[in-house]
Amino acid sequence: MSVLLETSLGDIVIDLLVDECPKACENFLKLCKVKYYNFSPVHSVQKNFTFQTGDPLGPDSSESDGGSSIWGLLEGPPKRTFSLEPPPKLKHDERGTVSMATVPSPHDPDQRIAASQFIVTLGENLDYLDGKAVIFGKVVEGFDVLEKVNEAFIDDRGRPLKDIRIRHTVILDDPFDDPPGLVAPAESPLPSKAQLATVRIADDEELDDNMDEESMEKLRREREARAQALTLEMVGDLPFAEVKPPENVLFVCKLNPVTQGMSSPSP
Repeated sequence: MSVLLETSLGDIVIDLLVDECPKACENFLKLCKVKYYNFSPVHSVQKNFTFQTGDPLGPDSSESDGGSSIWGLLEGPPKRTFSLEPPPKLKHDERGTVSMATVPSPHDPDQRIAASQFIVTLGENLDYLDGKAVIFGKVVEGFDVLEKVNEAFIDDRGRPLKDIRIRHTVILDDPFDDPPGLVAPAESPLPSKAQLATVRIADDEELDDNMDEESMEKLRREREARAQALTLEMVGDLPFAEVKPPENVLFVCKLNPVTQGMSSPSP
C-alpha cells in the first residue's frame, strides 16, 4: 500500500502502515484519490526535524480552514476532523516517518483529532512527536528530496522562501473501498485562485543567494501580484470568502501544539 508524491523537488514514495493505523491511511489515500493535495505548499520546514504540508492553501491564506478529512469533504464541516489514537508501538525514530498532524479535541483534551495535514521527519529519534503526531507511513524512496527540503531557505516562521509544493499524487495500491459519494476527478485539477494567490517565489524560478531580505520581499510581492492576475484570467474575478481559521485549526504554527516552537526540536 503505497503513494507517490510528485513534488516540485522530486518524487517521494510512502509506504502506508494500514494494519497499524488504518483510519489515517484510508483518509490519506482517499484525499490523494480526489487530488486534494495537489498544489499544497510545504508551509513549515524545521531543519533536521520535520516538514509539514497537506493544507491546500496553507496558513498564509485567510481562506484556509486548515484542511479537511475526506469525510468532511463528502459529508460536510462537522466531519472535517476525525479522532486518532497514536499506535503505541510506532515511534518517530527514523528519518522519513510520516504522521498525521493532530491537536487535542476541544471536547476531550485526551483525544487527538486530525484532518488532512501531515508531517515528514527530517531527523532521527524525534520522540517529542510520539503521542502528538500519529504515524501512518514511512518514506521508502526519495530521501534525496527530503534532504533538499531540509536545506531549503526559510523565513523566521519556517516557511520556504521559494515554494515547495505537491504537484500530483499517484496511488500505487489502495486496499480500501471508496466511501459513498467519492468521485475521483478524470484529470488533475488546475490550482484554484486562492492557491495561486499564495505563491511566493515560484518553484520553477531561481532563488538568488545574494538577494537581501528587502529585495526578497519585493520579489515575493511581485510574484503574488502576477499570480493573482493569472488567476483572474483563468477563473474570472470571483470574490474571496473571508474565512478565518478556527482556534483549533490543525496546522498553524502559532496555534498548533504539534508545531509550536518547532524551530527547536525540544519544544
